[in-house]
Amino acid sequence: MFSRYKKSGGGGKPPANTGQAEAPANVMHIPATTTQPRVERKTNKAAAKPAPAEKDAKRKQRLGEIKAELHRELLDNLNLSALEGASEKDLRAEIVAIASESLEGMGVVLNRDERTQLNQELYDEVTGLGPLEPLLKDPEVNDILVNGPQQIFVERSGRLEISDITFKDEKHLLRIIDKIVSAVGRRVDESNPYVDARLADGSRFNAMVPPIAVDGSLVSIRKFKEDKLSIDELVRFGAFSEEMAAYLQAAVATRLNVIVSGGTGSGKTTTLNALSGFIDDSERILTIEDTAELQLQQTHVGRMESRPANVEGKGAVTQRDCLRNALRMRPDRIIVGETRGDEVIDMLQAMNTGHDGSMTTLHANSARDGVSRLENMIAMAGIEMPIKAVRAQIASAVNLIVQVSRLQDGSRRMVSITEVTGMEGEVISMQEIFRFHRVGMTPDNKILGHFTASGIRSHFSDRFRIWGYDLPMSIFEPVEAE
Repeated sequence: MFSRYKKSGGGGKPPANTGQAEAPANVMHIPATTTQPRVERKTNKAAAKPAPAEKDAKRKQRLGEIKAELHRELLDNLNLSALEGASEKDLRAEIVAIASESLEGMGVVLNRDERTQLNQELYDEVTGLGPLEPLLKDPEVNDILVNGPQQIFVERSGRLEISDITFKDEKHLLRIIDKIVSAVGRRVDESNPYVDARLADGSRFNAMVPPIAVDGSLVSIRKFKEDKLSIDELVRFGAFSEEMAAYLQAAVATRLNVIVSGGTGSGKTTTLNALSGFIDDSERILTIEDTAELQLQQTHVGRMESRPANVEGKGAVTQRDCLRNALRMRPDRIIVGETRGDEVIDMLQAMNTGHDGSMTTLHANSARDGVSRLENMIAMAGIEMPIKAVRAQIASAVNLIVQVSRLQDGSRRMVSITEVTGMEGEVISMQEIFRFHRVGMTPDNKILGHFTASGIRSHFSDRFRIWGYDLPMSIFEPVEAE
């Protein structure tokens, strides 16, 4: 029936003899999910019935066992080396043929929908990431968080919810993890229990396995969006106002050094992507990231990605190594995906030495906290400098801090735009130009608020005017709530 991709000498189980009047002893028929006819009995005590949820759980468990058995059949029968050149249509047909013969041999009866779903899951097991494939294909899912084989959470519209998708067991989950990390030349086991990797579509992947992960392997996937959000789309979604967009356009175009600050999942990379759209196409841009996520649309872009050490602890290439090399590659702007370590020294020096307009992100809860984090990273890098000299370096290098946040309702907003104006004694002076003014919540827990200017004129107004961006003073006037 299926010879092109079948292993020579291999074969599925022989089909059951369906011509017998009586079913063989090994036949197992899975009961349908519909309610069975009820037999009326005259009794004072109602007959005990299994709850529908319990029946569905048992049926789902049995289907999972059948899928695991069929997957083993596929691995025994398919010539995996021949599949590399197979088309999706041929592979699907081969899987359907092997599954049908195996089900017949097992004496298992499935309805049409269950058979279709089973064939799709088997295809995902062979070619993709098994149970994770439907979540990776769902455009509404932003994050996939696996807490052991039986608990998978997803984030939709900024809110976490548990999924009904599960793995069969811990071995199944570990096999999918190993499939991901081996594809990028890495490994994860007891001696190396955690790993960072990137999926084929660019999604960020992190895994931690037992014994470090106590209750089962932990997996986090931040999905990669092929279509990045533009400034206009972010304004339409309410991430910030048109006045803030006009100000940011002037700031990026006039080559101010920008830091995008925020918490995990607050939209820092999305904001950095959007801001990069204001960079002129004639400029040479170099990007440095731990996991390549930035999607710059300019023509002259050089992308670099750091590399962890191998199993022998050698071969690591850090962001600092990439940044030092980037300084010798004649960049007009340097964009660091996230500053989190000793590369902060080279980043600040690059901003101070002719690479105006550079940008990066960092984790912080406010603009003032962002400056403090920069100071702490310099200290952790082992550079012994007086605190006044450190702050002078930061004040000279950083011009603008854009603070983004994920609010309680799951929405992501640009809650503050703050300018760094210099030093006053030993303190870095800053002024907030725009902010998100929160006023309350609706009955369905949606944040109420509006964007407003602080009323302070930009410290860089003259720079904007000289570069041809003469912003009207009206955009710096406070806005009252309607």
